[in-house]
Order: sequence, then C-alpha cells, then structure tokens
Amino acid sequence: MKNSKKVILFLFALPVLLTAQSSTPTLESNAEKIAEVQTHADYVWTMVAAFLVFFMQAGFAMVEAGLTRAKNTVNILMKNLMDFSVGSLIFWAIGFGIMFGTTTTGFFGTDGFFLSDFTKDGDPWLFAFWLFQVVFATTAATIVSGAMAERTKFIGYIAYSAVITAIIYPVFGSWAWGSLYHGSGWLEGLGFIDFAGSTVVHSVGGWAALAGAIVLGPRIGKFDRNGRAKAIPGHNITLAALGTFILWFGWFGFNPGSTTAAITDIASIAVNTNLAAAGGAVAAMLTAWAVIKKPEATMAFNGALAGLVGITAGCANVSALSSVIIGLTSGVIVVLSVIFVERTLKIDDPVGAISVHGVCGAWGTLMAGVLDINGFSLSVVGVQLLGIVSAFVWTFTTAFILFKLIQKTIGLRVSPEEELEGLDVGEHGLECYPEFEKVSK
Repeated sequence: MKNSKKVILFLFALPVLLTAQSSTPTLESNAEKIAEVQTHADYVWTMVAAFLVFFMQAGFAMVEAGLTRAKNTVNILMKNLMDFSVGSLIFWAIGFGIMFGTTTTGFFGTDGFFLSDFTKDGDPWLFAFWLFQVVFATTAATIVSGAMAERTKFIGYIAYSAVITAIIYPVFGSWAWGSLYHGSGWLEGLGFIDFAGSTVVHSVGGWAALAGAIVLGPRIGKFDRNGRAKAIPGHNITLAALGTFILWFGWFGFNPGSTTAAITDIASIAVNTNLAAAGGAVAAMLTAWAVIKKPEATMAFNGALAGLVGITAGCANVSALSSVIIGLTSGVIVVLSVIFVERTLKIDDPVGAISVHGVCGAWGTLMAGVLDINGFSLSVVGVQLLGIVSAFVWTFTTAFILFKLIQKTIGLRVSPEEELEGLDVGEHGLECYPEFEKVSK
C-alpha cells in the first residue's frame, strides 16, 4: 500500500520535476540574461546622462542672464529656449543624418534624415542615441548666445541657430564622431581624441561665437573714444553663480555619459571632470587676484567652466593628476584670454564664451594628446592640432559667412534705440523685472 502511494506521488510530481530540469540555467541562458541586463543599464544610463545635459540649458540661461543687464533678460531666456526647441527639430530633420548617416567620402552623412532610413532597422537604440546627441548639438548652438547678447535681433539669431544645428556642427561632428553610429569621419580615422567634445561641441560653439561677435560689433558704450574697454556689469551675480553650479552638475552627464554604456569607467571620468573644474575655478580666482587685484567672482565662475571644457576631450584617457593640470592651466588661460579678447582684439563678449569654449576647448583637445595616459606621441599631438585647426577654419569661416548673409538680408543687429531701451520690450513686448526697470530708468 505504501509503495503504491509512493508510485502515485512520483507520477504526479514527474511533470514538475521535468519542468524544473528543463529550466535549469545553462551557460548560454545566463549569458543572455547578463547581456540583457547590461543592455537595459546602458539605456538607462545614457538617458539619465541626456537628461543631465539637457538641464545644462538652464545653466547657460542663468549664466548669460546674470552676466548681462536686466533689460535683456527675457531675450536671453527666449534664445536659450529656442536654441533647444528649433535645434531639436532641425537636428531630427537634417543634422543627425549629416552627422551620423552613411558616407563614402568621410565628410558628411547622406541618409537618415528625419530618422527615416534608420527607423527601418527597428533598433530601439537609435532613440536613446539620438536624444543624447541632440542635447550636445543644442549645447554647441547655445554657446553663441552669450557672446552676441544685448544687441542681436531675435529673428536673426533664430536663423543662425537653425543653420548651426543643421549643417555647421553636424559636418564637423561627422568628421570626428561619425562612426559612433553609421558614419565614418576622416578625422577620427586618423586617431583624433575628443571623447566628449572639447572641440566638437565647445570650440565649434566658441568659434561661431567669435564670428558672430565680430560681425555684430560691440555694444553701445563698451569702448570709449580712445578704444579703452569699459565694464558693463551684469544684473544678477546670484543667477550667474547658480548657472555655474547647474552646468558643473550637468557635466557629470556630459562627460561620463559619453560612454553611452553603464560601465566602471564612468567613475574615473566623473572624478577627472570634477578635479578639472575645481582646478579651473581656483586658478582663475588666483590669476584674477594677481592681474586685476581682486578675486573677481565672474572670473572664478568662468574658470570652473573653463576647466570643465578643457577636460571634456581627455576625460577618458588622462590621469587624475593630468586632469588637475588641465583644469589649472585652463583657469589661467581663460582669464588671460578674456582680457586679450576685450582689450587687444576689441571684441565685445559679455560672458566670455569665446575664451571659455573656443580657446579652452582647443587647449583641452591639445592636452588630451600631450597628457595621454598611453604615452606621449608626436603623431598623436599632430592629429590633435589638425583637428583643432580644422574646427576653427570650418566653423569660423562658415559662421562668418552665415552672419554676414543674415546681416544683409533679415538683419542681425537691433537699432541703437532698441539696444538702449532693452531687447525685452523691443523684441518680445514685456519686461522681466517691470518694477525694477521703472526705478532704474
């Protein structure tokens, strides 16, 4: 009787035992599960990093608004908003295809416009990658806003923003980063090092800012009859400080996020990023203290940003000590560059964008080759110099022509009366601080 009960229980349990046996993990199934988890982590990290970089738009808006006069605040905020809004649409329609589309020449992509050719593949990674890239593209565009602040027509600025996102930034981006998706750029084929965009993003934005500031000319009252520069203080240093901290925070998405993978390298890249920013802030403060006899706050803000820009190229291939060196030197360079641009070149850049992004972007790109953790090589440094020069020639030339065309057609600069009154009322029909501006007038 007992034996018969055991037989019956065994027969009932047999399907369960067979099922359990068939679901026993194998090496292959474990590998698939691990790969699936890694893929999901890559998506999550890339998207979180993209969100952090998007938040940098708020940082740029705060820095630019704080370092300019109250009567132009609405105009600054609108330009930053439209940089991202117009830029997103243009990059979706044109820029992404030019930057990452397939190419036979190595100069620019020829498909993927409106993401149409790419979505046929059914690869969901496209959407994560596109979002991460569009926040970079609009960062390059918005850098120019500060250098052209307080005297630029809104419609002229929007036209510029559309063209840099559609053509100027994507073409150089395809040279340096095309193979990150379907492209293949000639510059990256030579071994050009620019991990997160000291040159691709920041110098491109900085050199476009240089072209725009030259074509526009200085603000009314910036230089006296003898050509000496006069200070035009910003209206809210608190906003500028807040913007600096936001940008510093967002850079933890900008640099570590450029791995587009949830890997352990994220930690060292984040540390390098932070050390360079800290070094830049300290060095700029000390340099300003020595040169202009005060530990000037806005110079320290720009020093932190200069350190961040400088480390962006080499954050994944230099040591922590090298990151400190890059930050310290960038902090010194940005102060001297701001003074040189203003006093020697007589170019009016209200926020120092040319020096922070153009000059320190080039410096950081060079240092990524000089301080390469894999060892010093003249050939590597030569490629870095080629990339720096190529970025300047391409961006400055095309941006200068673009700004001249805008100037001759729809107009680039507001009237003297509108500039004196403030762009908020003339361009947008409202004031940011109505009561304050009534008192100040």
